Amino acid sequence: MKSWYLFASATALVALLAGGCSTLDERQREWIFQPSDRSWGNSEAMSEGMEHVWIDFESKVTGQPARLHGLWLGGAPASADTPVLLYLHGAKYNVAGSAPRMRRMHELGFAVLAIDYRGFGKSSKALPSEDSAREDARAAWIWLAARHPKQHRYIFGHSLGGAIGIDLASHVNDESGTIVESTFTSIADVVSSFKWGWLPFGPLITQRFEAISKVRSIGAPLLVVHGSADSLINPTLGRKLYEAATVPKQFVLVEGGSHHSTGSIGEAQYRAALGQLFRMKPPTVLAVQEEATTSHETPAARPAMPVHQRDAASALPHKI
Repeated sequence: MKSWYLFASATALVALLAGGCSTLDERQREWIFQPSDRSWGNSEAMSEGMEHVWIDFESKVTGQPARLHGLWLGGAPASADTPVLLYLHGAKYNVAGSAPRMRRMHELGFAVLAIDYRGFGKSSKALPSEDSAREDARAAWIWLAARHPKQHRYIFGHSLGGAIGIDLASHVNDESGTIVESTFTSIADVVSSFKWGWLPFGPLITQRFEAISKVRSIGAPLLVVHGSADSLINPTLGRKLYEAATVPKQFVLVEGGSHHSTGSIGEAQYRAALGQLFRMKPPTVLAVQEEATTSHETPAARPAMPVHQRDAASALPHKI
């Protein structure tokens, strides 16, 4: 919660004392992203064994070459049934700080690519912005699609990364689904949720992250997960984001989940939602079925491919 209080306080202070639009914009970018090369706690140790990935592209936002550093977990996908996931982290910590969540998503059946936006970790040094982060996510998606064109590809975003992920999903048409955790509708709504949110900060916000307007444009199923004890992003914002989506969707409220613990506490709920919404089988089930197929036995049921909403919307449930 402290970081968002500081953001709003800085916005007011800069608006009153500095008055310069460029200064105001830079200050907001600093407080929203809090770019760093640090990882959270001892999470970096959990990134050991992951493959380092480098993504180079020419930035249309800056007009300069850009390089992103990422981590890949999962090796070569075991089969065409193995989905791949683009993981987009939130503010403050580098990609290694997401290693615990990456491993949880891998345990749920995904091969995972997680990236650092420019300004974080080993990626190009720069002060990130909404535009540059959106461009970084798109570059990573293109990289993932080029290397795994036969796999079902999913977008995952945590917190700020959820808003970036929804923007990405609204601009591409080859994703099989989007998952967001502890995410909001817009920066303005986050600021308004504070105890002094009645103050007129809205017109001063330059980094708006209007996820609620973008979510209406996504074309594949959406899973929204939020913790009931999230003191940073109010769960009502996650629910509001979910309600604005028009695709097959589910909202999962994890009782007792905080902004950082929802994924671990709600792992069983995650697994159930992936099966219901995306038709994903647990990895252990897939392994048994593949083994039976290899040994020329007839499995009880073939593993279902994750269903893309554009191809089979009628087969998917619309609510929990």
